[in-house]
Amino acid sequence: MSKFTDKPIFGIDVAADFSIVAILAPNGDIYRKPFRINHNLKGFNHLVSEIEKVEKKFNMKAATFMESTGIYHLSLFHYLINKGFDAFVINPLITNSNKNSDIRKVKNDKKDALNIAKICKYQNVKLSSSFDIDLYALKSLEREYYKLTDTKSTYKKKLSNDLRIMFPDYCNIFSDVTSKTSLEILQNYPKPDDILSADKNEIINILLTQSRKGIKYAEDKYSKLIQAAKDAKIIGICQPSLFAKLISDINIIKSFESQIEIILSEIKNLLSAPYFPQSIVNDIELLKTIPGIGEITAITIISEIGDIKNFTKPKHLVAFLGLDPSVNESGKFKGSNNHISKRGTHIGRRALYAVALACIRKKRNGQAIHPVLLNYYKTNMNGKSKKVGLIAIMHKIVNYIFAVLRDQKPYEIRDPKLHCKMFLENKSTAKIA
Repeated sequence: MSKFTDKPIFGIDVAADFSIVAILAPNGDIYRKPFRINHNLKGFNHLVSEIEKVEKKFNMKAATFMESTGIYHLSLFHYLINKGFDAFVINPLITNSNKNSDIRKVKNDKKDALNIAKICKYQNVKLSSSFDIDLYALKSLEREYYKLTDTKSTYKKKLSNDLRIMFPDYCNIFSDVTSKTSLEILQNYPKPDDILSADKNEIINILLTQSRKGIKYAEDKYSKLIQAAKDAKIIGICQPSLFAKLISDINIIKSFESQIEIILSEIKNLLSAPYFPQSIVNDIELLKTIPGIGEITAITIISEIGDIKNFTKPKHLVAFLGLDPSVNESGKFKGSNNHISKRGTHIGRRALYAVALACIRKKRNGQAIHPVLLNYYKTNMNGKSKKVGLIAIMHKIVNYIFAVLRDQKPYEIRDPKLHCKMFLENKSTAKIA
């Protein structure tokens, strides 16, 4: 049962520019008709005055609830928290699962606000009552980084496709056609004719400067460029308008690279700022001790999951990241083709997927990045698909993350048998004590 059953309740249905507010009295009756507040100082102050009136009338603290609606609820939630009111955020999935409670099919903002108030008054639902501005800023920067990276990847693919039409063999010269060396060559010499008519020393100089490799590398690349340009004169589609598009794509990619550098620099500045919580910085450093987790991945995971104290068990963190299996059962039927729920943070899940891929790989010297997980993957995933294996690895990584953050200790790679032995010894010692 909810702990707010005997309290006055405010349910708020949040939109982009305004919100609809419904109020329930302590006995559950509708206190007054739902009303609208605009998302400005006047509207927020009007809501505050209404909360104060209700609290004075019933001589008790009121509780205010709203859905997590992307960014639209943040300013109102932050305002109420700063004013000292009991404000809480609930997951929209909770209200969606209760939307068909009435026989009539009615869907409007007033009904939604009232539904939020009733759910939170009578049901024991998961609530969030904290808002960390610094963590939110870090999450915003991290998500902007991924957005820019994804958009840049789209243009990289476009550039690669265009080169296959206009300059067919160019993609075989550079492993990455959007590397600094490749982009500099293309920007200065976009057409095969430009490369054939250019001064050899100028191209060699670009190759040496941008790649920072020796003259042998530069000479080899130059000879391949000349051959590719000669071939493109015969088999390439050398239409002037297409080369204008090529230059446009190059400029856009460089612009995105510049913006990504700015975002990364701002993340670094934020983490080193004197006002930024040292506990978050410490958590990031702890995650970096887990093999396969780099700085960006550690920042991503911490900014997405927030305070580890919000999760009492590893399986709660697994569910938050959307890695828990869906269940499909009815009567004697039990579905066997069940997928992960994917109801959690997709950015955090994406970061974990990258870590799982890294943990089942080896370094150039043949040494495993994470020998325990690689051995687990090889011995236990026979006959199963790669995705199933990676999900299992992601589950283990989440357990590692939970343990490291809970215990505030750096990660140690241990043989599973040794780990089980230590666990049993600690358990027996605890029983004796």
